[in-house]
Amino acid sequence: MTDFFSHQSIFFTAFGYSMSYLEFFGTLAGAIAVFLSAKANVWSWPLGIINVVLFFFLFYQVQLYPDMFLQVFFFVTNLMGWWRWTNPRLGEEDMKNQLRVTKMAPPAWLLFFAIGLIGTLLFGSLAKNLHSLFPVLFSQPSAFPFADSFVTVMSIVATYLMVQKKMECWLVWILVDVVACYLYFSKGIMLVGIEYVVFCFIAAFGFWHWLQEYSKAQTQKI
Repeated sequence: MTDFFSHQSIFFTAFGYSMSYLEFFGTLAGAIAVFLSAKANVWSWPLGIINVVLFFFLFYQVQLYPDMFLQVFFFVTNLMGWWRWTNPRLGEEDMKNQLRVTKMAPPAWLLFFAIGLIGTLLFGSLAKNLHSLFPVLFSQPSAFPFADSFVTVMSIVATYLMVQKKMECWLVWILVDVVACYLYFSKGIMLVGIEYVVFCFIAAFGFWHWLQEYSKAQTQKI
């Protein structure tokens, strides 16, 4: 069981690339979870829990520390999202008695943009010095501290919006996925990088699908 959580424990090799159990099963769970999210399917949340637990161990071993910390946040928000979608407040329900898709107010965009910018600078500065501050826990310096922190902070923003079922969450995810692709390919975790290329397209589909859900709900109100 210990070997399963090691990035050095190889599941199979394909085209010269050694695939660990951790990367393969974490990626698989994440891919299914994101696809189900795009379909507004509540089962995306429990699958997401499996994904974040596996990726926590993966990102620690490849020195993507902000991404590692992000998995802790994701673990909590997967539980929150699962509960929120299945327990809408009165007047928030859709036809399936789940939380319905809504839009963000324009001022909210400015607020979340400011949060993302400030959060990236603060978290990036911390990530850059983790190996100096806590050498016992972090023996290697953080790889791409500011780009990785951008992915982390904006993923938090996108996840919060997804928990509230705001359709604009998918636009934030597209931006996050593009930067994440660069990070993962640079660190040589190729399957995760390829997965995030696919996530860009799934996020575009998710925005389109949630827009249809929103339009349908608005028509039913009339």
